[in-house]
Amino acid sequence: MTVETSGAYTLTVGEVAAAGGVAASAVRFYEQHGVIHAERTAGDQRRFDDSAACRIRVAKVAQRVGLTVREIAEIFDRLPEQPRPEDWGQVAETLIREAEERTAALRSYLSQLRSGGRLCEM
Repeated sequence: MTVETSGAYTLTVGEVAAAGGVAASAVRFYEQHGVIHAERTAGDQRRFDDSAACRIRVAKVAQRVGLTVREIAEIFDRLPEQPRPEDWGQVAETLIREAEERTAALRSYLSQLRSGGRLCEM
């Protein structure tokens, strides 16, 4: 997983939304929760760097794994300001580990359900 960034905050909410495959309201949501960061123009408009759309795409995968937006923001907070490919590789490993752990837990729950036991003991 590679993210390159020029560090320049030039992208609008609409541009990030289109590149990230989300609605503009989702861009604002992800910013509000610390997944992406914006700078404000003199006219108080948000501008994002070119890593914002990638972070949103990664966040969407992480949400499918079952992570909360807060957990995703915490993972991204551990990244250096200019993440290298190996930094993104660590993010991928974290998501893989989480997915595997959650899958194992779900399989255990399914096994319990299939065992024929009562769901609620009274």
